[in-house]
Amino acid sequence: MSEYVRDGAEIYRQSFATIRAEAELGGLSPDEAQVAVRMIHSCGMVDLVEDLAFSAHAVPRARAALQAGAPILCDVQMVASGVTRRRLPADNEVVCTLSDPQVPELARQLGTTRSAAAIELWGQRLDGAVVAIGNAPTALFHLLSHLRTSPWRPAAILGIPVGFIGAAESKRALADNDLGLDYIVVHGRRGGSAITCGALNAIASTAE
Repeated sequence: MSEYVRDGAEIYRQSFATIRAEAELGGLSPDEAQVAVRMIHSCGMVDLVEDLAFSAHAVPRARAALQAGAPILCDVQMVASGVTRRRLPADNEVVCTLSDPQVPELARQLGTTRSAAAIELWGQRLDGAVVAIGNAPTALFHLLSHLRTSPWRPAAILGIPVGFIGAAESKRALADNDLGLDYIVVHGRRGGSAITCGALNAIASTAE
């Protein structure tokens, strides 16, 4: 068996150094670059940066919200489970309502997916929250529609659903929103829970 690095801290150090050496981070602010590095680390694709888009204040507003104790609202449990709790600055609540028993009937009434319907149960927790959608394009589409009539606004939306049907379109809709919403997206089909959690964990703490 070949030799390999066994020290966890050294693996992280070398990984982040490799990403910073290979990824084109020059067009990003220092805060955005730190988030991008963790997102790349979660998927192993340095070209991910080519599809990344940040609204001007997304990272500082999301970070400030978490530091003030705002919840993280997730579309699926996989995203919620991927949040590293020790990185959270205020023992923030991490919420996923997908398994709520009301959701299947609500989805039937609304004529949409359970992931989309589950957003209806976020209620006032949406106000000032950090939203993380890493799986379901329908959830992101539904959220954007919901926010047109909702009195509450999230601090930022991490819109990073993955897939072949609706993923690219939902992220484009978020990036083009006319509601003044701050966002982070990965344009195109790529996305998913791991990349979304990479962004969340980077926003929660700048420690590498």
